[in-house]
Amino acid sequence: MAQADFGKEAQSLASLVDYQNGSVVSRTLLSKSAGTVTLFAFDESQGLSEHTTPYDALVLVVDGGLDVTIDGEPHRLADGEVLLMPADKPHSIHSSERSKMLLVMIRE
Repeated sequence: MAQADFGKEAQSLASLVDYQNGSVVSRTLLSKSAGTVTLFAFDESQGLSEHTTPYDALVLVVDGGLDVTIDGEPHRLADGEVLLMPADKPHSIHSSERSKMLLVMIRE
């Protein structure tokens, strides 16, 4: 995936991805061999079904709130909160409201 072009000016993180009715929208901001940084916009009642990844991932809620389940344990994240999703643990993400999150995945 191509890296986003930000130019030389600071930008609001939430403004870099738009909501789309009934969908999950993602935008890769940075993609390197060491990992990726991806911004997501979840419409109400949307999410990512349970899956595992071989890498640790950090979730930061940028707008709204998300329900994150890791290895069967539920977590409610509010705007500005962060949570680590450990490698090889099943996890899922669900939005009960329009929400945006930044996902930082670190490869080892």
